[in-house]
Amino acid sequence: METARSSSTHVEVPAGDGRAVRVQAGDRVDVVDVDGAQVGDVFAFAAADVTEYLSAAHTRTATGRLMPRIGEQFVTNRRRPILTLVADTSPGIHDMLIAACDLERYRAFGIAEHRSCAANVHAALARLGVTTSVIPQPVNVFMNIPVGVDGELSWLPAVSRPGDSITFEAAMDCLVVVSACPMDLNAINGDRPTPLAIDIHAATQEVRP
Repeated sequence: METARSSSTHVEVPAGDGRAVRVQAGDRVDVVDVDGAQVGDVFAFAAADVTEYLSAAHTRTATGRLMPRIGEQFVTNRRRPILTLVADTSPGIHDMLIAACDLERYRAFGIAEHRSCAANVHAALARLGVTTSVIPQPVNVFMNIPVGVDGELSWLPAVSRPGDSITFEAAMDCLVVVSACPMDLNAINGDRPTPLAIDIHAATQEVRP
């Protein structure tokens, strides 16, 4: 029995923009902070039915943690595994509490028009011919939101370094969306939003003669 070589795909996510990719169960997805200190909103939707999606709330319930450990799984709103956290070269500071930014968030800052992670999800999925009426709570990779002893949240700059990455393995066929968060009205992205990248490593498959 022979084994097929795994293949890789590189997708650039411009600053303030988003991209969606289709992955199969067993594929690995690296989200790379190209220049450092950039937050990425990560979403995952079941390929067979996008009304099933990665749920931060259900994942926190399943793991008993604010963020899974290496080897633990993110689950969907139907409590099924969708992604597994398999590697992290960053300092390991991520967030699963803060909602995706949207136009209403920026209007609260007094900005009439602004790019947003919510709009990026819709646009990225549309490129794949997919629509959704729900913007789930994202996994905010590299986002630095410490929780104080009194429960207060702080909005601090990301501490990820250039080239840092976090790697997920798909537990089911799914659509993964990554938004290079366009927030430029607080400190989370450092001086300014910068790009991210997605590297997809296809699962090695056995080939029968």
